[in-house]
Amino acid sequence: MNERLTQQVLDAFSADGALAKAIKGFSLRLVQQQMAEAVSHSISTSQNLVVEAGTGVGKTFAYLIPALLSHKQIIVSTGSKNLQEQLFYKDLPALLLMLGLSPKVALLKGRNNYLCQHLMEKELSGASSMDTQILDDLLRINQWAGQTTDGDLGGLTAVSESSQALPLISSAKETCIGQRCEHYDICFTRKARNRAMDAQIIVVNHHLFLADKIIKETGFAELLPDPDVVIFDEAHLLPDIAVTYFGQQCSTRVIADLLQQFADIYRTELRDAKQIELLSARCLTLLNDWQQALFDTGDTDWRRMLSNKALSALSWSLLKELTTLKSVLQGHVGRSDNLDDALEKLDTQTAKLELFFLCENNQAAYSIDYGHRYLMLRIAPIDVAKECKKLFDEKVAWIFTSATLQINQDLSLFTKQLGIGNCKQLLLQSPFDYANNALFCVPRHLASVSNHSAILPQFVDVCVQAVEAAQGRTFILFTSHRMLNQVAVALQRRVSYPLLVQGQANKQSLLKKYRQLGNAVLLGTGAFWEGVDVRGKLLSCVIIDKLPFVSPEDNLYRARSESIAREGKDPFTEISLPQAVISLNQGVGRLIRDEKDKGVLILCDNRIVNRPYGQAFLNSLPPMARTRELNNAVKFLQQVK
Repeated sequence: MNERLTQQVLDAFSADGALAKAIKGFSLRLVQQQMAEAVSHSISTSQNLVVEAGTGVGKTFAYLIPALLSHKQIIVSTGSKNLQEQLFYKDLPALLLMLGLSPKVALLKGRNNYLCQHLMEKELSGASSMDTQILDDLLRINQWAGQTTDGDLGGLTAVSESSQALPLISSAKETCIGQRCEHYDICFTRKARNRAMDAQIIVVNHHLFLADKIIKETGFAELLPDPDVVIFDEAHLLPDIAVTYFGQQCSTRVIADLLQQFADIYRTELRDAKQIELLSARCLTLLNDWQQALFDTGDTDWRRMLSNKALSALSWSLLKELTTLKSVLQGHVGRSDNLDDALEKLDTQTAKLELFFLCENNQAAYSIDYGHRYLMLRIAPIDVAKECKKLFDEKVAWIFTSATLQINQDLSLFTKQLGIGNCKQLLLQSPFDYANNALFCVPRHLASVSNHSAILPQFVDVCVQAVEAAQGRTFILFTSHRMLNQVAVALQRRVSYPLLVQGQANKQSLLKKYRQLGNAVLLGTGAFWEGVDVRGKLLSCVIIDKLPFVSPEDNLYRARSESIAREGKDPFTEISLPQAVISLNQGVGRLIRDEKDKGVLILCDNRIVNRPYGQAFLNSLPPMARTRELNNAVKFLQQVK
């Protein structure tokens, strides 16, 4: 099997193979062939593989072709919905046509991406008291519902992505009533899962894959089959996403919605149980008081807040009242299916709340995310490697790939983070001519990035000169929203090119406008550092304000640091530096996306050249020509036509 699959793959990539026949101007990339061979070997032998494939290697085809030719059942997991859809709607159909194959393929997203027919019906039945805009959107969605075959809300164009109607009708575990639903047989979420169980290639995302694995660990129904092979693209995102799934989350919005549901059940079904309404209202009041107390502090570290006696008393009063409500509800079990469902969910949420309040796990960080009106309470494990080891079944071939996995040309940090044991490791450099086509500039005479009042005007000056030389066509990437907003205001007065600022519209809308304008300047933070592909002359310059170190105030980082320090190791070199190197590489990766691309990368943080740790960043970057003179960068940009 091993030799046969490898030969089939090599034939597909050969000068007279399937790719050459179908793609005009196809030329063999040795690094792409190397990766395809390694993936073939991994699939045939069930040996784990970790491969960094620099921009331009063509890693998507390098893993999809062996996957398709193997005829094994394979899950391909991506980090973003965009790549997931590109794989399913563009790359897979193209390859199936080229290779003359017709296996079953399936796209499976998280359930909140699908329309729930039950919720749709329920919302329309209460339309008389609804906001007119929401009702208008619901009617549009209902019309679409009669035409769609898969119920995937990603294909809905009749309403805005930010429509308030969407959360009301999207499928959710909290609102699902299972086989009692009148739409059970035609449920879009259920049909999507059934397609996935029966497919050879299943395209998912990391969030869904890990959620499914955790469900299986707890003995509940599975969403995904047990495959022969799992391929993780954008694998650099896995460690951070894994933290979420191996921890616990509790949303106060879910609790508030459940309490409101109990009040509704009293009014519509159980009019003889007045105590349900009274206790639900009391719990809701206490929940709001507790939330407000947290909003007043603004602190995100729950451990630090435990010393606040008033807050602690309020917390346990809330939990006590919720427990009393549960006891009362127990007395009505069997009288209402809706109550039975909601009680089960309340039991789960109060258990999570108690776990959070107790704060007993020394190997976890306890943090609070503040939303507009509600809170997300998180318990995150300090070391996910221990948990991840349980995931990687030895009977399955696990393949991890990304353009950014190495630190100092070494992949061991990534393998340690995920607890990956025996595996083949492969570093494949980009085939692009960075030395001639890209210039990396760290301007001289810049103030320290910690001196905000001094660096701000200097950074703006650099941006103005670069943007004018590039005639727009620039991404300015920031590590903080504060800096982004201040620079955006300053540039409005000094730059004649269109400015597109994160927050003005959603990410895809801004990118679409950027491409349409052809001379725009886009200002963004984390969301624009990765997963953005702008090719050719549209993007000639990327400017980064500073090295993307995680904030020392981040709760999880602080907890991990303390744990690392207890082992006698240095938290900076073990955690902070590697994370920053990977993040910087992601930002740098926006610049050169094609073999003909040319451009300049400007980093306004001189720590990369005057601190010892700067070498780790430099060793991990593509082999660009370097300069300290901004004038050289300006001249280079003026020549990019």
